[in-house]
Amino acid sequence: MDPHAHACHPHDANKPSPMPAPPGAIYTCPMHPEIRQEGPGTCPICGMALEPVLPSDDDENPELRDFSRRFWWTLPLSAIVLVLAMFGHYLSWLSTDLRTWIEFALATPVVLWAGWPFFVRGVASVRSGNLNMWTLIATGVSAAYLYSVAATLAPGFFPASFQEHGRVGVYFEAAAIIVSLTLLGQVLELRARSQTSAAMKALLNLAPKTARRLREDGTEEDVALDQVQVGDRLRVRPGEKVPADGEVVEGQSSIDESMLTGESMPVGKQVGDSVIGATLNTSGSLVIKATKIGAGSLLNQIVELVAKAQRSRAPMQRMADKVSYWFVLAVLAVSVVTLLVWGFFGPEPSWVYAVLNAVSVLIIACPCALGLATPMSIVVATGRAASLGVLFRDAEAIETLCKIDTLIVDKTGTLTAGKPAFREVVAASGSDADEVLRLAASLDQGSEHPLAEALVNEANSRKLSLAKAEDFESTSGIGVRGRVDGKTLALGNTALMDTDKVDVSALTDDAERLRKAGASVMFLAVDGALAGLLAVADPIKDSTPAAITALKAAGLRLIMATGDGETTARAVAKELGIDEVHGEVRPQDKADLVAQLKKDGRRVAMAGDGINDAPALALADVGIAMGTGTDVAMSSAQVTLVKGDLRGILRARQVSEATVVNMKQNLTFALVYNAVGVPLAAGVLYPAFGLLLSPMFAALAMSLSSVSVVVNALRLRGMAVGE
Repeated sequence: MDPHAHACHPHDANKPSPMPAPPGAIYTCPMHPEIRQEGPGTCPICGMALEPVLPSDDDENPELRDFSRRFWWTLPLSAIVLVLAMFGHYLSWLSTDLRTWIEFALATPVVLWAGWPFFVRGVASVRSGNLNMWTLIATGVSAAYLYSVAATLAPGFFPASFQEHGRVGVYFEAAAIIVSLTLLGQVLELRARSQTSAAMKALLNLAPKTARRLREDGTEEDVALDQVQVGDRLRVRPGEKVPADGEVVEGQSSIDESMLTGESMPVGKQVGDSVIGATLNTSGSLVIKATKIGAGSLLNQIVELVAKAQRSRAPMQRMADKVSYWFVLAVLAVSVVTLLVWGFFGPEPSWVYAVLNAVSVLIIACPCALGLATPMSIVVATGRAASLGVLFRDAEAIETLCKIDTLIVDKTGTLTAGKPAFREVVAASGSDADEVLRLAASLDQGSEHPLAEALVNEANSRKLSLAKAEDFESTSGIGVRGRVDGKTLALGNTALMDTDKVDVSALTDDAERLRKAGASVMFLAVDGALAGLLAVADPIKDSTPAAITALKAAGLRLIMATGDGETTARAVAKELGIDEVHGEVRPQDKADLVAQLKKDGRRVAMAGDGINDAPALALADVGIAMGTGTDVAMSSAQVTLVKGDLRGILRARQVSEATVVNMKQNLTFALVYNAVGVPLAAGVLYPAFGLLLSPMFAALAMSLSSVSVVVNALRLRGMAVGE
């Protein structure tokens, strides 16, 4: 639990207990994600209501329910007080003193009961030293109410200059209406904020509640989803959702993966293909074997990533956070100056004007809009991006991606399908081709690289007897080493052969021939001598050419960096129209390339899918991992493309651009609003135009400013994103 969490305060000890949060549910502040605690409460820094990190359908915001109740119960009282204050002196049958006491009696429950949460938060902000909007509201309402109470109980202590309409001026209507309008603003804001988690709730609702499990005897049973175990065989009928991540073991069908991957067309599935839990089976019947369940499923990982990104802070927000504290201090100072200037130098009744204008300054200068400006944009944008198959790990990635001017892409699994097929084996003089394949496949059984899988599959199809590999060692980016049948093996590109001082000149012509055809070539050395080479071809993804064309059209400088040989890399690059190519690079070489480009002043993104890409992904301004790649790559990257499709980068950039524009709009609105509102409330227009801003209008403007920021952020839900 966060060390700050114990500083959170309940809103009102007398209110009914809110509905209990789910056991262990963690709540956090939308403006200060470092604040975390079990169950609902208020933020000790800004005083805002905490929200659940992971929303659920049965979330009933206790803050919204409580504020709504306070607002509706006391609104009639505030309305009557306002009418009496504005028109009571026209009622000849109602004496001035009686009217004052009626206003006092009606306004008191509004201020002390309905406004109680404001005072609790205001006091907490002063105690903790985290001055915020509640500091200003509590101070303003207290000043108007206490001044009016004093004028009601002891009018004789006030000089004649405080008299208006036959009595010492009281402002119960200002205090009551400020409370009511602030409550209204909070209700509207909380309702709008609840809509920002709509994408998260939609993701959570994707998962089916039950699964149809096949028993060992062939019969079937419906079980709750939480009873499914890894290895269970599950039937998925047409029109049903896939219950868990798994592999097809029977049947063929088309799966609609659009909600998770952004892929608009259903994807064909047959035996051996993987399926994603919560996607929709559109046609044939399937039997799948569950491979990932619960927290390990892709859906849960997406939800966790989106939640984490929504609670992170963009660089813009850090600036706003620094401004808010000093802004509140400045407003308090302006309010005091306003009080003194109007009191000593204003027209009669000068001190009446002084109190009204000082309260108006406190109320209108709410830093809440400034604090909400970027978090609301981030929350909505990450949810929208997730529905497009793009997962942002943090807010900084959203803000940075639109500034990228250089994109480095890996080849295997990024530009290509990542499912290479065996092409050819060429034995060196004195070696047997099948034996070369058997030894290479035996060694590669311990590798997770797609090229290794192709060799193992080919050896199995030829019914070669594979042996156990010992002392297996993977040198990411160049190959693997180990011992098979007592022989020392090295399998990899020319960089590995050079490191081990193995002469490959005898097979250079064969290697070049295969590379020019776009195949990846691996040499096998046995006990330090060249035994042969193996070629594997990895087809380019269907979506890659269009994605490359679009990325270049967007003004990005494209660079391919791959561990494959130079000839193979250039053959693929030429086909795709990529001019800048780096072949046979090690993981450190990719990282060095990123570092050099950044040193040259470039904003660099790196897209990759393997362990060998992890250093470069971590070092880049924005690392982009293919969701079809390794967990190491995804944990090193700030952006994950669920589908592993480069077109996702275009979607991510469009989301980034729209979000940054939205954040700037919100910040500009909040700053301009305060820059105009504070002087207006202080009365700067009075000498020239005779205009003053009532505290009631100041409260309305303050509430609407926060609501406007949230509503503007919600526009991102409908942003148009093309391919």
